[in-house]
Amino acid sequence: MEKAVELDLKLKHAREDFPMLSKTMHGKPLVYLDTAATAQKPNTVIDAIDDFYRDHYGTVHRAVYELSTLSTVNYQKTREKVRDFIHAKEAHEIIFTRGTTESINLVAYSFGKAFIKPGDEILISEIEHHSNIVPWQIMAEDRGAILRVAPVNDLGELDLDAFKKMLNEKTKLVSIAHISNALGTIHPVKEIINLAHKAGAKVLIDGAQASGHMTIDVQDLDADFYVFSGHKLYGPTGIGILYGKEALLEAMPPYQGGGDMIQSVTFKKTTYNVLPLKFEAGTPMIAEVIGLGASIDYVSKIGLDVISEHEKKLLEMATKELIAIPHLKIIGQARDKAGIISFVHDKAHSLDIGTLLDLKGVAIRTGHHCAQPAMKRFNVESTARASFGLYNTPEEVLYFINSLKDTLRLLS
Repeated sequence: MEKAVELDLKLKHAREDFPMLSKTMHGKPLVYLDTAATAQKPNTVIDAIDDFYRDHYGTVHRAVYELSTLSTVNYQKTREKVRDFIHAKEAHEIIFTRGTTESINLVAYSFGKAFIKPGDEILISEIEHHSNIVPWQIMAEDRGAILRVAPVNDLGELDLDAFKKMLNEKTKLVSIAHISNALGTIHPVKEIINLAHKAGAKVLIDGAQASGHMTIDVQDLDADFYVFSGHKLYGPTGIGILYGKEALLEAMPPYQGGGDMIQSVTFKKTTYNVLPLKFEAGTPMIAEVIGLGASIDYVSKIGLDVISEHEKKLLEMATKELIAIPHLKIIGQARDKAGIISFVHDKAHSLDIGTLLDLKGVAIRTGHHCAQPAMKRFNVESTARASFGLYNTPEEVLYFINSLKDTLRLLS
């Protein structure tokens, strides 16, 4: 009991680290429940970026002067922090990208070019984010491959029996979210990876919704690729991570051409740089990388196990309250869920719900959440979605519920 109280106090104090959470909306204290879209930023991240631009700005890799050398050292420190954060084997297996979307597109292009032939199959689930659908459609069209879609059950859980039956010798890649952004489902990714590997397929895990909310160990999972974004990890926008097993990355061609990714250039032939630079063309996102390093330090100090347990309690509390509201239905009730809860109401449109909650200071997401096939699977056009972060409190959950009840009385 003492430990639980201590952890609650730890997170309550952590809330003070986020300047945006002291703001108001329409004269009401901000209750931010859209962390699944993007997380707010602690002062340490903001300060790290400000310090870089204000006092230490310099490019990386390309100069010998002190500012450049220091920037390069700090830039590379973040790569090592990411390696430790996801328990990768080598720092050069960590590729910096602009976000989860670019990471997936990179793999779709480069892995596709290296390994996918006409008739090969890529397997995803029917509740993926558009970023884990469209790149594979483009790649399949380009390579003459087939995109197959594994179903989920009425709870929003992957139908593992159907998934197993869809795996075959033509399956070359499985790409699936660790956590569904639309429903909050936590997929059994270790089992999925094991099944895919037995069939001879490689696996990409979209960790956009997992990276700031649970411990990730890519070696324990045996993931071939793992991707996520900095801005959902309490870090800056414009920075993402692609982890890939060294042998696969070595076998894949560059995604883009330009500076830094070359070893030598002549008009006759260009040879490419070693990992990870082979996939990092052009002047990189230096400030964003440094900000990501600060965000990793921040959540690691609190502890991902602490964050996960806290968000689980908020989810349980919100779920209990929501299911008691007449005419309200939660979409996606998987037995293993993260701090994301989507719902619809028979007598009120999600857009109207979100608009009126905004007037009460409550920020939730409404719409299809870049997951239109998932909406179609559950026969809805959109949902209202509340998602939790380490800074949310039980008091905020109760305020959200009471504000929602007031809103529904006006709309129904």
